[in-house]
Amino acid sequence: MPAQLITREMQDWVAQQLAAGHAKEEIFQALLEAGWQAAAAGEALGLPAAGAPPPALAVPWVKADASGTMVDAGDKWVEVREHRSAPDLWVFSNLLSAAECEALIETAAPRLERSLTVDTRTGGEELNHDRTSHGMFYTRGETEIVRRIETRIAKLLNWPLQNGEGLQVLRYRRGAQYKPHYDYFDPGEPGTPAILRRGGQRVASLIMYLQEPEEGGATVFPDIGLKVRPQRGSAVFFSYALAHPASLTLHGGEPVKSGEKWIATKWLREREFV
Repeated sequence: MPAQLITREMQDWVAQQLAAGHAKEEIFQALLEAGWQAAAAGEALGLPAAGAPPPALAVPWVKADASGTMVDAGDKWVEVREHRSAPDLWVFSNLLSAAECEALIETAAPRLERSLTVDTRTGGEELNHDRTSHGMFYTRGETEIVRRIETRIAKLLNWPLQNGEGLQVLRYRRGAQYKPHYDYFDPGEPGTPAILRRGGQRVASLIMYLQEPEEGGATVFPDIGLKVRPQRGSAVFFSYALAHPASLTLHGGEPVKSGEKWIATKWLREREFV
């Protein structure tokens, strides 16, 4: 495909959007949707490497049966509720049993602390006002239940068990939310190289619903207009071969309006996580 020329009209439009307070990532995505190539869109915004996404990475993947409605997860068959191809996104039913959900919550509850996010400026962690949940991490293989679930995930997603971060359990009370964000580590941030030494880039996310709230708390994907409502035992999986907004994996958790939402998140890395 020939390179696109950046027109004066495009430059003026970008300047207007920036002056209006829109984030570069938001403008970049709008340009992609309007038919602009990533390189041209990135150049107009002054993004690194002409805005081109980094090289694509291998990612976990799902192999459904011939009907496309069931997936072999080793110790059980998991039902496919929905599948999108851009990004590669799957919504599963019955990934976890009610007993497994309750066991994860029971063991995690005494260990909950205010959730932190990775600080890609330093490689450490920070308190982020966009994320108002409480959570904890299991170490990989910490309990029999955790080992069973991790083995099931490895089979479901065709990805080595050792390439997964420890299972994180999160509780969202009334009003708690996580504003839209990306799970990959921004290659342009100074702290990212230190983070990547532990197992490389994140390449996929699996969000498992342990307890649905009475109202609210849906997982939203603004780039593709998808909203996944929490349901105990179900899960949403999505991969991102590109650590870039072009992955279309912007997502967030809407505020819980009543009740509590509990989830377990599994992040998958490109190499063994240590």
